[in-house]
Amino acid sequence: MFEVMALVLLTQQPLQPVVEGWASYYTTRENSPITASGEPMIDSAFTCAMRKGNFGDYFLVVADNGRSVVCRLNDRGPHVKGRVVDLSRAAMRALSSHRDLVRVKVYRLGSSPPPVWLAARQSRE
Repeated sequence: MFEVMALVLLTQQPLQPVVEGWASYYTTRENSPITASGEPMIDSAFTCAMRKGNFGDYFLVVADNGRSVVCRLNDRGPHVKGRVVDLSRAAMRALSSHRDLVRVKVYRLGSSPPPVWLAARQSRE
């Protein structure tokens, strides 16, 4: 949650969620090893799949438990009714180590990589 507040303060603009709802995760075992963007799917990368958005854009995903991750959009999905984003295995584990579904708010950060301090924080978790 602190990341959201910091981004609002730094950009001087209110940050509005793109979508809110349930997040699930997917792995290479259950899906094609190639994503819709043409990249290989890597379970340990912080990536996501959403129905809308530009491939390569970064999104801040904030779980209802207060944890957050920054993911890069590289696939289309989820293909299950009621879900708004599919996360890579690493991204989901960073949000919740024991749940397969998490309630989230997703914020678009843009096409530039996230600030160094945010990426460093994420890699420590």
